[in-house]
Amino acid sequence: MIRIVDTTLRDGEQTPGVAFSIGEKIAIARMLDDAGVHFIEAGTPAMEHGEAEAIREINAMGLRAGIITWNRALESDIEKSLQCGSSNIHISLPVSDFMIRHKLGRGRDYVLNRLAETVEFAKSGGAAVSIGAEDATRADETFLAEYAGLALELGAARFRYCDTVGVMDPFTLKDKVETLAEKVNIPLEIHTHNDFGMATANAIAGVKAGASFIDTTITGIGERAGNAPLEEVVMALEVIMGIKTGVKTTCLKSLAQFTAMASGRALPESKTIVGDQVFTHESGIHADGVLKDPRLYEPFDPGLVGAIRRIVIGKHSGPKMVKRKLSQLHVNPGDEDIVKIVEIIRAAASSQKGGLTDSEIASIAYRSLN
Repeated sequence: MIRIVDTTLRDGEQTPGVAFSIGEKIAIARMLDDAGVHFIEAGTPAMEHGEAEAIREINAMGLRAGIITWNRALESDIEKSLQCGSSNIHISLPVSDFMIRHKLGRGRDYVLNRLAETVEFAKSGGAAVSIGAEDATRADETFLAEYAGLALELGAARFRYCDTVGVMDPFTLKDKVETLAEKVNIPLEIHTHNDFGMATANAIAGVKAGASFIDTTITGIGERAGNAPLEEVVMALEVIMGIKTGVKTTCLKSLAQFTAMASGRALPESKTIVGDQVFTHESGIHADGVLKDPRLYEPFDPGLVGAIRRIVIGKHSGPKMVKRKLSQLHVNPGDEDIVKIVEIIRAAASSQKGGLTDSEIASIAYRSLN
């Protein structure tokens, strides 16, 4: 079974300018839990500024989802997580030589020693531990396997393979993850970023390579270009790959809308899966097609994600759709009049750069007929 690890409250909140209130974090956690997400990465207690308080409250909610806290490989970080009541602790270290040298100013031995020491410290506090490999996609594969092997030896629950700066394509990532899986028999978690617009594709490639955990954020919010969006990953798994995730897909749109409000970032109308325009049709050919059979121009029933289908009248609408709309408005012009009305509607829609309301359509029709 594929398990979703949603990190909206940690990686998602690292979006520049986003700062959830404690109440908003609690609400998002509850909504994710109601949706059936398996794990919620609730934040980083070491950050302070109300972070620890929010995590304590989320831990006390009795949610079905496992609650994870993110930590650097520092005993002080882990101690703060334990003080928040965290029983699932994630420890992250850089694994590429570039990051080890330029971020830590250290060498590979330091990374391995820190991993061993902090995992034992977290386990002594009674926590289950998952291990993160920051910048795994740019790491030396031999050292990455050594690091993952040590994580397995130390009893880590799973290993997070991170495309930290989003530089992978799905073909290369699949090869890399498969190589690691062949060397180290540890449950794999895939964490992707969207810098080249391939976060979802890379997450799916990770699944094809053997990963059984996928990190997501609601609508893909996160640092820089963001992360793999929860709604895209879930629907790609369910619809394209036929893999049941256990996530209630009808909750995806409301999750997106609430998170957009809480983050102060408007949800684009054409946002994949959850945008208001995703199931809106204007083109005469497409509109006619979905009326005959929605499967002609829709990849899945909009009801699966809590959305509805709409047909709008605008620049690309044909006589058949205009006549159908006018009939709904109790206006029934002849064929010659329809041709004139369509031309006026198209001109009006072009001028205002958008579809027309029912009242605007009716007004055009009445003026044309009188």
